[in-house]
Amino acid sequence: MRIIAGDFKGNRIQPVPNQLTRPTGDKVKESLFQMIGPFFDGGICLDLFAGSGALAIEAISRGMNKAILVDKQPKAISIIHQNVNHLHIQDRVEIYRNDAIRALKAIQKRAIQFDTIFLDPPYHKVSYDKLLYGITSADIVKENGLIICEHDPNTRIEYKDEGYHIWKHEVYSNTTAITILKKGVKDDD
Repeated sequence: MRIIAGDFKGNRIQPVPNQLTRPTGDKVKESLFQMIGPFFDGGICLDLFAGSGALAIEAISRGMNKAILVDKQPKAISIIHQNVNHLHIQDRVEIYRNDAIRALKAIQKRAIQFDTIFLDPPYHKVSYDKLLYGITSADIVKENGLIICEHDPNTRIEYKDEGYHIWKHEVYSNTTAITILKKGVKDDD
């Protein structure tokens, strides 16, 4: 795995050495960041099922100021720390070992709002509706902020909340699709 663009372009990061995580492939990651950036002028992101931390680290490389990374697996947390230390970005990240729903409640108490939230949970093991409800009811997304859902292409993300709309949807293969929800009034994006 490598960082595709930005300040840390070309640096390799370690994947989580087990079958419990499914890293986002470089082609999908590049396409995703072309849709949402490709570069950022600051901001804060949340990587809720962080795995190796690749998406949040890529966002920092492309200009995000800060990232909060959450995963419940001890191996994933260990790898995130290794990757963050390798790139010397400890002052730009917070890393937590926690369940996603508990993490959302903790973040809500801190009154943090995000420009971008990455959701790449284990497919078929998590309810996207429950996660999206947890995010939207916690009010942790800034106006015009994005929630990026990586999912199985056979799963349709149709979250109904008057404050959010589906901004973009792409299918990349028979195993990967991305649906992006945007907070705010729908316009001619």
